[in-house]
Amino acid sequence: MEARLVDKLPREPGWQYEPKWDGFRCLVFRDGSEVELKAKSGKTLNRFFPDVVEAVASLPVRKLVLDGELLIAVDGAFSFEALQMRLHPAQSRVAKLAREQPATFVAFDCLLGVKGRALLAAPFEERREALEALFARIGGRDDIALTPYTRDVRAAGRWLTSRNVQTDGVVAKRLDLPYEPGERTMLKVKRLHTADCVVGGFRYESSSRLVGSLLLGLYDDAGLLHHVGFTSAIPAAEKPELTKRLEKLIAPPGFTGDAPGAPSRWSTERSAQWEPLKPKLVVEVRYDHVSGDRFRHGTKLIRWRPDKSPRQCTLEQLAPMAKDGRRAATGIRM
Repeated sequence: MEARLVDKLPREPGWQYEPKWDGFRCLVFRDGSEVELKAKSGKTLNRFFPDVVEAVASLPVRKLVLDGELLIAVDGAFSFEALQMRLHPAQSRVAKLAREQPATFVAFDCLLGVKGRALLAAPFEERREALEALFARIGGRDDIALTPYTRDVRAAGRWLTSRNVQTDGVVAKRLDLPYEPGERTMLKVKRLHTADCVVGGFRYESSSRLVGSLLLGLYDDAGLLHHVGFTSAIPAAEKPELTKRLEKLIAPPGFTGDAPGAPSRWSTERSAQWEPLKPKLVVEVRYDHVSGDRFRHGTKLIRWRPDKSPRQCTLEQLAPMAKDGRRAATGIRM
């Protein structure tokens, strides 16, 4: 079952609002001693999350099917990068990570009740009741958790704006609808954040000598400017004048810390083809996710900030509010 991206949460009665977690979507199957974790692709995740397999196998329930999300908390904040590190070919490495950074499965739907009754055709309100009955039976624990919810749209709206909440947004679900695999009957609104960044370099378009993207940087405590991402949301009409402006500022090194082209999972064939700039320009951008002190996706250019000093653009803007423990990392009681 999928969610359709919308700009605003529905406000009429009959909706339930839940956090949208930034993890790996996962279906959990238990049949006696057999446990299966399945990704959205249909592939098994068992070998990458042996800790979750063990947790599910320990539940006092012989059969169940749950829909939810795999999360890993690092220093009190959920880390998508830590999840990706689990997808390692060496089983010894996976086992080590599972010990050092155990995962949590957060359940948000129940497709097979504790008495073995299939619930796909049941309305979501009934499936939620079955989910709560299951957790009343298994009790509170860190490795398997029940997602919180609200039916107050104002409270859900606060989840979208609070800096204390480590989520990807809010999902809205109709209480009267069945579970429909592949259908986008749920709605989602994503949390969006802004940051002021130094323009440490730029890339030309692949087919012209006009600017194609701006390379963004932030300073660390030592005064080093690190490459953290890019924005290519530049209006076509502004590109000729902006290109002239940027070319006047071309000067190495551009970035004094991590620079574009360094080996990483973000690297592309064109990663090394960029022009360094003097750190004079500041832009405000909107982003959705941060992973390893970098924007995971491209950002949206909001405005230029001539009023902002480049040295004021620091990595602290990307730091989450750290909390203790896996449960507290959400900022929402689970």
